[in-house]
Amino acid sequence: MATNPEQRLKDLGLSLPEPMQTANLPFELIRVHGDHVYLSGHVPLAADGGLAKPLGKVGGALSLEQGQQAARLVALGLLATIRQTVGSLDHVAGWLKLFGMVNAAPGFNNLPAVINGASELILDVFGETVGQHTRSAVGMAELPFDVPVEIEAELLLNK
Repeated sequence: MATNPEQRLKDLGLSLPEPMQTANLPFELIRVHGDHVYLSGHVPLAADGGLAKPLGKVGGALSLEQGQQAARLVALGLLATIRQTVGSLDHVAGWLKLFGMVNAAPGFNNLPAVINGASELILDVFGETVGQHTRSAVGMAELPFDVPVEIEAELLLNK
């Protein structure tokens, strides 16, 4: 489908948030090693790069749909970090893996459906060939700052 992710992003009417600000953190948000890219856990971001609302547990204070929207926002944040680091989303050769963590209310177990929000956005922007990835979706008792979703990723760049 999408051979040009930058154009596809525009065609879908999507805009990327300001990348997460991590200057004071003791780790890197993204690490490029050869053609491999490793992305630290990202949280849902508002357009200005601040924490997106609502906060809370999916299946409790938040609905499944709100969790899916939070996962979409995380995916957009991942894209913002990639673009900031490598210059263009068009340099992505393939998504390898997503590790999705859901701030789950007790008894909520529809975790894969929440992380589908991120997976579907990646597939929409990059198409099946580049966007297809492996994935885990797990529930957590708590996540930083009470965010509903956190996702880390691995991908490949064009050589």
